[in-house]
Amino acid sequence: MPASDGSEGQQEFQKWYQAQFNQVKPKPPIVKNALWAFVVGGLICTFGQVILNYFLGLGLSMKEAAGPTSAVLIFLAALFTGLGVYDELGRYAGAGSIVPITGFANSIVAPAMEFKREGYVFGLGAKMFVIAGPVIVYGLVTAFVIGLIYWLRH
Repeated sequence: MPASDGSEGQQEFQKWYQAQFNQVKPKPPIVKNALWAFVVGGLICTFGQVILNYFLGLGLSMKEAAGPTSAVLIFLAALFTGLGVYDELGRYAGAGSIVPITGFANSIVAPAMEFKREGYVFGLGAKMFVIAGPVIVYGLVTAFVIGLIYWLRH
């Protein structure tokens, strides 16, 4: 083991320590994680398709059925987040539970629940958009720019 005297010795020690750490660090099960993400994300999307087909069966058009389908998925994700089920699912599914619209609902509800004890204004109201806020702002700005470009071209 190299001595740790001065900055040169400190850098050498850090390199040695990193090499030792890399030897014993467990390797992540990438294939297993990717498979879980694919399966869970696919199941969420399949469930969304079942809901969409239900609304289509009620006689709504595809355009009319899209909104209620999203609302049902968002409601269920918020409910399951509140019950602690969605976070447990996310522990195994990773990106498979984050990428669909249900992951966005989870990203709003989870911080709100965490900070609710700080009150409705400074806790729930201020913190519920900590994660989702940048996504909303980016989406609004992008939609505005694309709408402006579309309006200028026509």
